[in-house]
Amino acid sequence: MSLYDLAIPTYRNMLQALDRFLAKAEDHSEGDALLAERLSEDMHPLSTQVRFVTNLPFEGLQRLTGKPFTSLEEDPETLAASRKLVAEALQRLATFTTDDFPAADTALEMEIPNGMTFDLTAEQHLRDWSFPNFYFHTSAAYAILRMKGIPLGKLDLMGHMMPYLRQPTPA
Repeated sequence: MSLYDLAIPTYRNMLQALDRFLAKAEDHSEGDALLAERLSEDMHPLSTQVRFVTNLPFEGLQRLTGKPFTSLEEDPETLAASRKLVAEALQRLATFTTDDFPAADTALEMEIPNGMTFDLTAEQHLRDWSFPNFYFHTSAAYAILRMKGIPLGKLDLMGHMMPYLRQPTPA
């Protein structure tokens, strides 16, 4: 499996899940005020979780593909603006092709803002750094909304699995 075949559908599936979460949040009585909610005082609010989820694929893909990306630095102020960020991220994902990706064993040097440097392959970067960060912030957004009473369930997160569902055989 190519890195493209792994990365693009993974990012797309979870961005679509985030959009489902936010669509349900729009119907909640607290509305845009939900964006200020956080799981714990020392954690980022929902607005920042949304920004991170829409930035992270492209920060990872920039390291893999060299395609330029400038991280958004402003959190969305409304749920509608949050959904717009997700839609824009999905459109941006569609611009990547298989040819943009390096071989899985391509060596990468990853320096993070605190000065630490990691030596990874392209596959290790995707699997061990990019995906865990992406899933963490997607899960945090889910948890914040669940905590505030938004009726989310596993199907909202895993809706991409429905095309694979085997229909029961009639008795």
